[in-house]
Amino acid sequence: MTEITVQLHLQRAGFELKVDAQLPSSGIVGILGKSGSGKTTLLRCLAGLEKDATGLLRVDQQCWLDTSKQHFTPAWRREIGYVFQESSLFTHLSVLNNLKFGVTRSMSKAPHRAMQEAIELLGLERLLKRHPSELSGGERQRVAIARALATEPKLLLLDEPLSSLDQMRKNEIYPWMDQLAHELHIPMIFVTHSLEEITRLTQYLMVIEEGKIQSMGPTIDVMSSIHNTYDFGEQTGSMLMATVQSLEEEWHLAKLSIGDQVLWIENRNFSCGDTLQLRILAKDVSLSLNKPQGSSIQNAMACTILDVNTESTTSQCLVQLQCGSHKLLANITKRSFANLKLAVGMELWAQVKSVAIAH
Repeated sequence: MTEITVQLHLQRAGFELKVDAQLPSSGIVGILGKSGSGKTTLLRCLAGLEKDATGLLRVDQQCWLDTSKQHFTPAWRREIGYVFQESSLFTHLSVLNNLKFGVTRSMSKAPHRAMQEAIELLGLERLLKRHPSELSGGERQRVAIARALATEPKLLLLDEPLSSLDQMRKNEIYPWMDQLAHELHIPMIFVTHSLEEITRLTQYLMVIEEGKIQSMGPTIDVMSSIHNTYDFGEQTGSMLMATVQSLEEEWHLAKLSIGDQVLWIENRNFSCGDTLQLRILAKDVSLSLNKPQGSSIQNAMACTILDVNTESTTSQCLVQLQCGSHKLLANITKRSFANLKLAVGMELWAQVKSVAIAH
């Protein structure tokens, strides 16, 4: 798989962006960071909107920036689709005409074919005659993404495209974003400060603090790291992949297998064999020296302590556990850690309520 080479440096008064990364050339790459960390500045550098940026940028075997050779491809010549927080659609044009306007800047040899593919991919057929004022927020963002895709970009940049949507509209657009990640063979850079969006949509994650990369890698690995300096707060947790093993219709539960471990969660119209991505918050995991008996908590997994971070808060510590091939985080008090005489390498049991597991 061809990677995207990003070696960028931008100096501003009181701020410096310095990023050196190899990013995957397909799927959704999340850029996470607090306000002012440099997320949007990085996107502007990728798009060619920051002419003072130096370094090297290669996308799909095309070189867009190489300061050593005094090469700079201007923004208008970079095959990029850019989607902003607001859809920025022309209110006086129908959806179809908004899309046709996007095609006018396409470098594609078959722009109208690309537009039709974007319409089908994002399910816009029934919306083509409507105007933006007649669309929901989620529908407007789908049109904005389709307009960007109609140019057949080599790179799709999304700058907090869901931040203006309420939860209902986010839930409406998530499946379409999933479909883009699975069916498009172009990289997407997705900027956000929402952990929900990161865990729900991205396959690869870069965490930025003060213009520098704090951590980077597959989203599952980064989110399960115990020594992140980025403060996830109560959203600190792990991501696990599971397979639906069986369904208990009487109790409306699904039995999941995670390697040789078993988890029970609410059945949300799953089918046997489905692969699920799960999110378990560290605050919802408790530890026991012995296999729990007579407990209302049905999920108990045999684990081994991998690492401990006692610096996260004054009263609590973060424990990283190895559960089969997965890593799980537990947030417990330092008092409990001391009373149980826990130590790295110790085998124990992790408990988590079924209702606390997010799919």
